[in-house]
Amino acid sequence: MDGLIVPPGQGRKLITKAQEVTFKVTGADGSSASCFEVIVPPGFDVGAHTHTRSEEFFYVLEGELEILAFEPVDRTEERWQDWESIRGDRAIRAGAGSCMFVPPGCPHGFANPTDKPTRMLFTSNPAPDHELYFDELCEIFSAGGTVDPGAVQRLRDRYDVNQITPLRYGPAQLSTSER
Repeated sequence: MDGLIVPPGQGRKLITKAQEVTFKVTGADGSSASCFEVIVPPGFDVGAHTHTRSEEFFYVLEGELEILAFEPVDRTEERWQDWESIRGDRAIRAGAGSCMFVPPGCPHGFANPTDKPTRMLFTSNPAPDHELYFDELCEIFSAGGTVDPGAVQRLRDRYDVNQITPLRYGPAQLSTSER
């Protein structure tokens, strides 16, 4: 079996009002993990969530994200940015070169609280769950009009995304470090 080389700017692209995803390596390529380049627009907040099967790795290439990967003392359902772990960990502002590893079952989230897009590399194991999820999410966001939250929730239920706080893709809100 041969390897795979994907030059800059190459890969299958999905563009929605929530984010731009470029598939770099997928299960169809023979990989056990999926690898994506993701453009996270200002104001996008994936919401805190867990996966029972998937492990994920995020690497900030350009820009900043607010990130979290820990079990909080109290899982409030509105804002993960206010969570704190039993050790005192809190969400952090992560710039270029920062990374986050998320094992199965660990609550995590990311948001772009800035006024500029952020570019990150994202891997998920096992393939192809996140590949299929992004394909279907793109269909929902491309349907026109307002996004049906019920359709997004049904999608998340099918692909092992156990949502804790809401998905948001509106204007950027101030992060905890800016309040």
